Amino acid sequence: MQERPYVISVAGFDPSGGAGLLSDSKTFEQSKVVGLGICTALTLQTALKCLSLEWRPIDEVTEAIQVLMENYPISAVKIGIVKDAEFLGKIVETVQKGNPEVKIIWDPVLKSTSEFTFFDLETLPQLKNTINKLSLITPNYNEYSVLKENNLLRDTHQCSLLIKGGHREDHLGTDILVGNGKEILLTPTEGGATYFPKHGSGCVLSSAITAELAKGGNIETACRNGKLYIEKFLKSNSSLLGTHS
Repeated sequence: MQERPYVISVAGFDPSGGAGLLSDSKTFEQSKVVGLGICTALTLQTALKCLSLEWRPIDEVTEAIQVLMENYPISAVKIGIVKDAEFLGKIVETVQKGNPEVKIIWDPVLKSTSEFTFFDLETLPQLKNTINKLSLITPNYNEYSVLKENNLLRDTHQCSLLIKGGHREDHLGTDILVGNGKEILLTPTEGGATYFPKHGSGCVLSSAITAELAKGGNIETACRNGKLYIEKFLKSNSSLLGTHS
């Protein structure tokens, strides 16, 4: 039996299971990696809306990261909702202290689809030092626009960028991978017309990519395989809660 690589999701708890830790865990299991989880926030939400949010103290989050990294051979870490730039910075710093070679993927959830704000946008300028410590950022088109407006993406020489195309008005579903001085278009496979909107699809995609990176794939291959995974997820049924297979 081949041993599976270990990955950590540092994300929020969504009781509907469509996003956050539960969604990431389902994705990791299907992607054949061992998924561990650390909660950044307790939310009360459904597939339609987020009703409340309670942040966990950052010291408890970083302590949990230290414990897991001391006890398991972590290959990659996916970060979901975080409170602000300082919260993210301390998470990244703790991961790198545990192992500077670990790949770190941040899915920058600034707002939910139902317009519930997660990230303190006033702290965006403080992200400049943190972004270059990441392996990949996976914003949707709206989040990319916010990061670009705050001049956070001009100096990302080390960090790759995957701009998800699910919110684009033109070329819907076409993602753009930016890294190593080039742009690669990741177009949908045939049959895109059968996609259905899903709660937490961004979490699923970033987790699938994280799993692929943990298994040794390069950024481009990981993003292509992650896109195949999310397309199956989006076709899984017509409800807002997708299923993994």
